Amino acid sequence: MKIFIAGPLFCDAELEYNEKLDKFLSDLGFNTFLPQRDGYKLVELEKKVGRSEALGIIFEKDVQEIKDCDVVMFNMDGRIPDEGACVEIGIGYALGKECIGLKTDARGAFDGGDNPMVLGALKFRVAGSLEEVGKMLVGEWD
Repeated sequence: MKIFIAGPLFCDAELEYNEKLDKFLSDLGFNTFLPQRDGYKLVELEKKVGRSEALGIIFEKDVQEIKDCDVVMFNMDGRIPDEGACVEIGIGYALGKECIGLKTDARGAFDGGDNPMVLGALKFRVAGSLEEVGKMLVGEWD
């Protein structure tokens, strides 16, 4: 099973947590696509091909990887979920992929909660820990 890891990747803390999530999933035996490792970095790519083309290349690469995956795992941490990751779960949902959220952050923009459109795309499946993610993926979730 291949898992696309969607989430913020704009500061050291976000990058480190994404790597922790990736290692956790890999240790469970899953193949992963981690955009910060397996995709393109905008700053580097735009030096080679220009900004417009770089944006298109990144978009197409992520869409193809979502098409090729079985699950989209959404790191929802932050006051509001990352906009790009919201699009990624929307694409995954539209393609009939399993989409699962992971939120260890108590903050939320909707009176401490999350946007109902985001939650709906996840079929209201949001784990509060890596251990809960593992249970969801192996079918032990309540």
